[in-house]
Amino acid sequence: MTAMRLRILHTTTYHFDQPMAYGLQQLRVVPKSRTGQTVLSWQMDIDGGQVETEFTDHHQNRVSLISFDPGASSIIIHCAGEVETTDTSGVTGRHGGFAPLWFFRGATELTRAGPKLRALIRGLKEEDADDLRRLHALSARIRSALPYEIGLTQSTTTAEEALEQGGGVCQDHAHIFVAAARQLGVPARYVSGYLMMNDRVHQDASHAWAEAYVEPLGWVGFDVSNGISPDQRYVRVATGLDYRDAAPVSGLRFGSGGEAMSIDIQVQQQ
Repeated sequence: MTAMRLRILHTTTYHFDQPMAYGLQQLRVVPKSRTGQTVLSWQMDIDGGQVETEFTDHHQNRVSLISFDPGASSIIIHCAGEVETTDTSGVTGRHGGFAPLWFFRGATELTRAGPKLRALIRGLKEEDADDLRRLHALSARIRSALPYEIGLTQSTTTAEEALEQGGGVCQDHAHIFVAAARQLGVPARYVSGYLMMNDRVHQDASHAWAEAYVEPLGWVGFDVSNGISPDQRYVRVATGLDYRDAAPVSGLRFGSGGEAMSIDIQVQQQ
């Protein structure tokens, strides 16, 4: 298999109208060496805050808990690193970690099935007895039913709501796939990470796709938005039952006034 070395720069900037009295954030922005990827270097720097502790969660994600500096009017999270990747046709291997496989069959608030999702998967079980081919057919159905369109959904949009909207982004595609696979009795999870695009270096958001557990292969990735299984252009960072488990940044703050967030991501081959 041909290896690819990817250079990633990821900067998230928050600006606050008023100085913050207190703030905490959980970061899932550190990739780990896994099947198909080897982290050669990775550095995270915080301007306007500090790392309080780091731990591995029940999905085996690396989580950093950061606090804001008292009176901070902005906070900048800057990550830079290199990852060597290989094309495994989306197969990331056998299950590991603290959560059992049955845990990935249960619905969450963001992936609960409704009438539109049940209609989407109608007849899939009868069309093909092979799980892998059925899941690829599911991916194609979702892509046809939900064209990629920015601005219709947000991070709190559920799989069913996205189908009602009739358009969405990679997060919505992943949520719908996860919800549908679970309805078909297949363990599935949400994945956040990076994708090297062929037509640009700068991106304004990280990428998301889904994985399903298929015997005897193990976890297999499906990027509905691009109609493929992840190849050597992808870097996996975090996984979970849905976006909330794998979000790059989540947290809380105390203080008056609004905030503005900007993201700049660069992914390019070295």
